[in-house]
Amino acid sequence: GYRTKRVLGAKIRLIMNADDRTNHKLSRRTVLNAGIAALATAGSASPFLQEPSRQSRQGVVTGPNRDTTADELFKTPSEPPNSPMGVGKGIHPGRVTWVHQPKATTWDGKTGDWWDDTYSDQRLVDEMVSESVRSLTGEKADKQSWVSLFQHFNQTHNGGKAGYQPGEKVTIKTNGVQDRPGDWRKGAGTPSPHVVYALVYQLIKVAGVRGEDLTLYDASRYVGDPIYKRIRANPDPNFQAVRFMASERMAGNGRLAAVPDKANPIHFSHEGVPTAYPPQCVTETKYLINVGLLRAHTLMGVTLTAKNHFGSIYFDGVGFSPRPLHDYASRDLPMGSYNCLVDLIAHNHIGGKTLLYMVDGIYASEHNLGGVIKYQSLGDHWASSLFMSQDPVAIDSVGLDFVRNEPNNDECRGKPENYLHEAALADKPPSGTVYDSDRDGKPVTSLGVHEHWNNATDKQYSRNLGKRQGIELVTWPKPPKAQQESKA
Repeated sequence: GYRTKRVLGAKIRLIMNADDRTNHKLSRRTVLNAGIAALATAGSASPFLQEPSRQSRQGVVTGPNRDTTADELFKTPSEPPNSPMGVGKGIHPGRVTWVHQPKATTWDGKTGDWWDDTYSDQRLVDEMVSESVRSLTGEKADKQSWVSLFQHFNQTHNGGKAGYQPGEKVTIKTNGVQDRPGDWRKGAGTPSPHVVYALVYQLIKVAGVRGEDLTLYDASRYVGDPIYKRIRANPDPNFQAVRFMASERMAGNGRLAAVPDKANPIHFSHEGVPTAYPPQCVTETKYLINVGLLRAHTLMGVTLTAKNHFGSIYFDGVGFSPRPLHDYASRDLPMGSYNCLVDLIAHNHIGGKTLLYMVDGIYASEHNLGGVIKYQSLGDHWASSLFMSQDPVAIDSVGLDFVRNEPNNDECRGKPENYLHEAALADKPPSGTVYDSDRDGKPVTSLGVHEHWNNATDKQYSRNLGKRQGIELVTWPKPPKAQQESKA
């Protein structure tokens, strides 16, 4: 049936795309065994490939060739609910918005593609982005919301009270792990073209960003045709001037090749991790917008906004690829381990430039290699969700709660919250690491606030419960008044 074909297809794609994931040669026996395993497990919720394991520098099984079945499902966090750690960021510290609009997603799983206008309602997605921006800032109008976001960024980055100024560059990082030139495969777990377009529209038409100063990129992958063509379909010269950047091996067809900036290295804070370099489109920008995806990950347990920047790093001899980092963000590292994602959040050209964090869960996929899935935990419908925050730790903490609570996400395993503890407590992390990826000698302070909700039904965080610390989850549509009062 459809489920069996989808699972088997995912396994075959995993094998055929192994060069993109690991650059390791696979034997004929490995391919055969993986295919047999895929058939044998096709009826399960989310079977995964068993590959030969190896030992990491920290003595635990990690990396792209390990046996992922060794990790237990992540259901119970290491700390009790509503136990915030770290310091909230943003105009309203620790605020995360969640807009849930099931009417925007109507694909039947068979006809056409989920990103077709028939099955993704651009008008409703536009409203979702608009509501998110206003809920995040507390402003009544979209324009004032963007003014507040830019002003807050500058005030917290020694830029005075200035807002956005024409000519300042804005760069958007999308997650193109499943994206390649040509048609997207049916049901692919890719960014929503409707979400990306709605964001670009807001930036150009509301915030006043010139198209020539706006860039979309994934330096290790691609920005696909459904996104590219949707933006280019707007005849406004500003939409025609938007730049698209991709991996050098996929550049062309209107996409420029990403180039590393060797003058701005990323020095990871753990012995043995090689130096990386961000793309020039990042180092030359003033503002960065991180648009991650809502889903589990076969190696890291979860991939949201922090891991999205695995598509922003270049290594000598490797190119734009995160392969040298797999051992240092793995889901099977124990709690209290160094995590390279913290170095990325802390780096002045990456987390340091980020104006806004978004998690696209319009059509969420089961994991980084899987297709889109319906969420049993959200009425057995498509996830139909959009998250937004100024706090990189808070938004990933909320995203992790949604992913771990979804029965179809059974690749959310191991200890995926390790990086959130390390980032929230970056000044004195559990691992004892001195995080300093800029090598500027300045101590890293808390990068945001982390906690888990009280339960999967109420989804209440500490600030929702009247506390002065922690996360605040602002939802839309708002729950009925009586329900709000019962939770207060």
